[in-house]
Amino acid sequence: MTRFFLTLSGEHETLPFAEVKAILEAENHSYETVEVLDQLVRLDAEIESLRSIANRAAYTRICGLEILCCAADLNEIFKRFASADVSRFLESGETFAVRIKHVKRYSPRIDGMLLEKKLGTIILKCAEGAKVNLKKPDKTFVGVLTSKKFVFGLKFHEVLPKSFVERRPRRKPFFHPSAMQAKLARCMVNLARPKRSYVVLDPFCGTGTMLIEAALLGCRAIGLDVQRRMAKGSRRNLEHFGITSADVVLADMRKMPITKADCVVTDPPYGISSSTLKQSPTQLVKYLFANTSQILDQRKRVCIAAPTKMKITHIAADLGYKHLESYEVYVHRSLTREVAVFEKV
Repeated sequence: MTRFFLTLSGEHETLPFAEVKAILEAENHSYETVEVLDQLVRLDAEIESLRSIANRAAYTRICGLEILCCAADLNEIFKRFASADVSRFLESGETFAVRIKHVKRYSPRIDGMLLEKKLGTIILKCAEGAKVNLKKPDKTFVGVLTSKKFVFGLKFHEVLPKSFVERRPRRKPFFHPSAMQAKLARCMVNLARPKRSYVVLDPFCGTGTMLIEAALLGCRAIGLDVQRRMAKGSRRNLEHFGITSADVVLADMRKMPITKADCVVTDPPYGISSSTLKQSPTQLVKYLFANTSQILDQRKRVCIAAPTKMKITHIAADLGYKHLESYEVYVHRSLTREVAVFEKV
């Protein structure tokens, strides 16, 4: 196995690494966690793991092959760098750039730009024929200062936020104020651990956010919505993004119209900006667990978002589901979501 590092989004403390673990498990990659730092994780795994994470993750920023890890001290950095033989990662004539990133408050006394220049100079001296190109380099080396440590390596892939920005709720042709952000929806799909071609069901599909993210991962997505306006709007959004591997059915989840799914990922209506059709949000969730239990095999998962005050873990346990993990996600002053994952037993 190879030692690599991932820089993670600072939007949530624990969700980004949880998503990484879910992706590795969904793709059946063996791995060992070496160290979890603030917005960075070090792992031992096969190189193919990086491709899976790069293709699926919402909250990972940079995937890199680790070259060295040491204390965030300039003397220690230069000492370790001198023996790291970074030149072996460059072919004659290749161009490169060095980028240094600070995580929050760590190592504020280290000048990142100055460190970039000094490390770049060292590489130039030892890498025959290599040249610096700051705009479009053939190779990019990344150093991260975090948790009193310095991790340095070769960038393998960078997950650009642009695609998620383009799929924000207000960027879609059909908008509803209850719609979830694309990144959180993608993360929730990953937490359910579907493989490519799995059938992902969203019984409350709304504007189709879950369906879009599941389909972009190569899954077959099915959405249900009891409101004609929402079902039409969801189809409109799917067409806008060219999604052909998802279907929307005008149907009431309480009378489940399908007989089989591989996992369920959903954000049920809470009655704040979305209708619960005269049912309490708690009662709707009870229907959800009872009805999806009929279409899921054992050990298949449900990933659901619900207000923390709903105590969703108790509801699921009463209906035969095992609680695996939960994460609180602040939305606004009157709503904090619990993103929870359950397994059918």
